[in-house]
Amino acid sequence: MDTDIKKIMHVMRRAPHGSIYTYEGLEMILIMAAYEQDLSLVFIGDGIYALKKNQDTTGIGIKGFSRTFMALDGYDVEKLYVDRQSLEERGLTEDDLVVDVEVMDASEIGRLMTEQDVVIHH
Repeated sequence: MDTDIKKIMHVMRRAPHGSIYTYEGLEMILIMAAYEQDLSLVFIGDGIYALKKNQDTTGIGIKGFSRTFMALDGYDVEKLYVDRQSLEERGLTEDDLVVDVEVMDASEIGRLMTEQDVVIHH
C-alpha cells in the first residue's frame, strides 16, 4: 500500500457566491486530485447550492462555476455526499444537482469524517 495516499475530505458549507471559499476549495480539490489522493466531498448547509443546476450569475457579475463540479469525475473524484437535512431544508432534491451524489444523514457523514486522515472545511 502506498503510504503517500491520504484520505482527504473536503467539507463545503458556504454558499458558492459572495466569497471565494467554494471556488478556492474546488481549485484545491482539482490540484489534490492530480496527485491521486483519496478525495471525498461533503456538501452541508448552504454549500449544497454549489451543486444546484441552472445557476444564473449574470446579475452578480461573475462567471458561474457549478458545472466545474461535473469535471471531478474525470479526475476520479467520485465520492460526493450531501447532507439529507440540508437538502430538504432548501427544498432541493438530487434531481436539482449538477452531479450524482449520495445523500446521507448527519450521523453517517460524521462517521465518514472519522475515517479520514484530513478534513478540510471550505
